[in-house]
Amino acid sequence: MKKGAVIIDVAIDQGGCIWGSRPTTHENPIYDIEGKIFCCITNMPGQAPLQSTQALTHSTVPYLITMAEKGVIAALKANPGLAKGVNTHNGKLVYKAVADALGLPFTPLTL
Repeated sequence: MKKGAVIIDVAIDQGGCIWGSRPTTHENPIYDIEGKIFCCITNMPGQAPLQSTQALTHSTVPYLITMAEKGVIAALKANPGLAKGVNTHNGKLVYKAVADALGLPFTPLTL
């Protein structure tokens, strides 16, 4: 990335989504690495709770409908993208970034 690029990591609560990400706060929201500006405020959507709830609901309801119609396991098998969103299964952490962030064992998802 070019110097002056701005990176906003809204997935920082789950280990982040880009090299160099680390949690920040509203009091100290940004930092610089090699001329790139990072903003990684934890729970950023919490600053606009109504709008973030509406956006989250709009994007997740189709998945919920699919799981209700097909069953959870069948829906996960049919949609690899949906399966990538599973954090826990059968009492185990199956999402590596979450397991790493929490310092807990990771188990690959098997359906």
